[in-house]
Amino acid sequence: MWFIIIIIATMLALDVWWWLAADRLLRGTPRARITRTFLAIFMAASIAGMLFIIASRFSLVARNAIGPAAISGLFIWHFLILPFVAIPSLFWAVGRFVGRLFSKRAQPADLPSPQPSPGVPEEGVLTRRDLLRGAIATVPPLITIGGTIRSLDQLDEFRIRRLTIPVANLPIDLDGMSIAHVSDIHVGTFTRGKTLTRIAAAVNSLRADLVLQTGDLINHALADLPAAMDMTRQMFGKHGQFLCEGNHDLIESRAEFERRVTAAGMPILIGTTAEVKINGVPVQILGLPWGRRSATMRADARRSGDDAIAESMQQLLTQRHDDAFGILLAHHPHAFDEAAKAKIPLTLSGHTHGGQLHLTESFGFGPYMYRYWSGLYQRDASSLVVSNGVGNWFPLRINAPAEIVHITLRRA
Repeated sequence: MWFIIIIIATMLALDVWWWLAADRLLRGTPRARITRTFLAIFMAASIAGMLFIIASRFSLVARNAIGPAAISGLFIWHFLILPFVAIPSLFWAVGRFVGRLFSKRAQPADLPSPQPSPGVPEEGVLTRRDLLRGAIATVPPLITIGGTIRSLDQLDEFRIRRLTIPVANLPIDLDGMSIAHVSDIHVGTFTRGKTLTRIAAAVNSLRADLVLQTGDLINHALADLPAAMDMTRQMFGKHGQFLCEGNHDLIESRAEFERRVTAAGMPILIGTTAEVKINGVPVQILGLPWGRRSATMRADARRSGDDAIAESMQQLLTQRHDDAFGILLAHHPHAFDEAAKAKIPLTLSGHTHGGQLHLTESFGFGPYMYRYWSGLYQRDASSLVVSNGVGNWFPLRINAPAEIVHITLRRA
């Protein structure tokens, strides 16, 4: 909670700083009244929007008062644009202040008054310097507005990504088995209403043997859980549907999310397994919990990250049936390292959103943050499929389209 408060307070401070710095740049330029008014409206709306988001944590009225378009703009501005304009300008201002403070250059008291130089533009004439100052101050808000418009077109867009995976020693009766892999729906702010119906219809059109979800069913609010469960009940696999939990599911309360989903009879696997028979062959689905640590560990000895994944995997693998074809549902794709060691044939993951923002297919947040971030990865006889996710916690995607993955298994 304190981390979120610090982040929001930092964003508000950067908002105020950028407003003051950009407004100062615009003073004295031609048409300054117009550009400064535009800047003031944009920055005031940004600050008010952040305050509404804070209020929405405590008030349902405030939550419903701000729509997806406004929240999209706030996310794009505060997470994508503001840090890259406000922080450099802040460092520049601090450096300039320190430079002036320690400057040893003498300032004679009897300097003559400056005289106008030849070639100085007349008042009201737009110069290159004016253009540069105006661009620095107004282009970032304009990019935000353009990005928001594009994001609204993307929010209900998703593709069907089809992958055929060769599997060594795949039982002949499982040759051609199909899976609808659904991940990161994030039911809530950006994924809701008719989009949920379209997702369910698209999954059912695949007529898959199994429908498998790999976490982040909701964005964060437990109030969105009923709609998420209604959508999940609309999905059908010939041999069933199963899901595991993700980090966003547990933001408000791990215990309450797990209790509500379990009480509703949803087929969620939290450190547990389930087994079905497909064409007479046993298929075991294993569900990895998110960040679960051993209850016997001392608090000061608890580990995080890959160590926590490895520990949870060790506990889960004690339930592994060697005579069944194994499928691991793990929200974080780094679980594949332990799954490959255990020779689990197939791991399904999400979490990465395909890197969300990529300049090219391989240059972006995906490879910077994760070992595996999108698509098919194989090691020895084990395969991993990482879905870009079909929903959104952040409104804008670049070269990382939302998707449902349709997997077909074939004998290698």
